[in-house]
Amino acid sequence: MTRGGHKDENDDVERKCIVTGEVQPKAGLIRFVIGPDNQVVPDILGKLPGRGIYVTADRAILEQARKGQFSRSAKQAVTVPDGLLDEVERQIARRTVDLIALTRKAGRAVCGFEKVKGWLAGGERVRVLVQASDGSERGKTKLWTPEGARYFGCLTSAELGLAFGRQSVIHGALATGGLSDRVVEEATKLRGLREGNGGDGASGKDKEAR
Repeated sequence: MTRGGHKDENDDVERKCIVTGEVQPKAGLIRFVIGPDNQVVPDILGKLPGRGIYVTADRAILEQARKGQFSRSAKQAVTVPDGLLDEVERQIARRTVDLIALTRKAGRAVCGFEKVKGWLAGGERVRVLVQASDGSERGKTKLWTPEGARYFGCLTSAELGLAFGRQSVIHGALATGGLSDRVVEEATKLRGLREGNGGDGASGKDKEAR
């Protein structure tokens, strides 16, 4: 996807996960490379030189890769740094926050219960509803995910606050177009790392729920 939201010819490129053997679009995979010191390095932006090693964005699958699959795929002994999975999670969380921040600066995102509710009720074409993982479940259930939109509850209130330039945020919404599809891509990876099995968390809001 380009900056203007147009589909890039590389968006549909597929790669095989070294653990599951499943071939899938690169958007659902995390790329790694082997550095000059034979250390496994996460390549979140997909720009580092070297042959890419791809793993499904799921903590349990990444844990399996850490236990030997990286060496087998690279066909050499490699070093897996301590805390690699946590570092991958940290980088993807930061990437997700940065993309939401860019969407906000472009005037395509709002936060706060009343503003989000106004968008949902007023016919604004919402692409993403985001709610803090540590927010009140009772409060979160008062908002709903529009048909065709996506819901994510994998960011904390502090992380959403950083994205929206505030101390903390519980509710946010992103309009269709622009960077919103990129947010979906990165947030999906983050959800796999934090919640496992591609789940949406306790709220289960990928389905519309008033």
